[in-house]
Amino acid sequence: MNAAVMPPTIAPPAANYVHAMASTAGSRLLHTSGVVPIRPDGTVPDALADQASVVWANLTAIVAEAGMAMSDIVSVTTYVIAGQALADVMAARDAALAGHRAASTLLVVPELARAEWKLEISLVAASAT
Repeated sequence: MNAAVMPPTIAPPAANYVHAMASTAGSRLLHTSGVVPIRPDGTVPDALADQASVVWANLTAIVAEAGMAMSDIVSVTTYVIAGQALADVMAARDAALAGHRAASTLLVVPELARAEWKLEISLVAASAT
């Protein structure tokens, strides 16, 4: 029900994502807010790689609570504070998606709502109704 859109007439994606995802009509949609690196106990890890793992664990819980699977994700938007190691962020995404590819946008920003947050991620998922 979700299909990658990868025109052969344009350059391939720059990393492990697809240019676009098309979902069939009648899909059940999930739109998350920006999910931040706060653990269930309220703490925030210092290292970017750890923050990325926490965010993806939180996203995984949200997707599951909605009765969906990580393979239902069609779009990911990631906001990362300038000067961070983007490879850590992409590695966490790739691990959480376990080979599933979605449309993906990564923005480098000067700051987020709280100084200790180094990244924030929102996503869209679509599944059969």
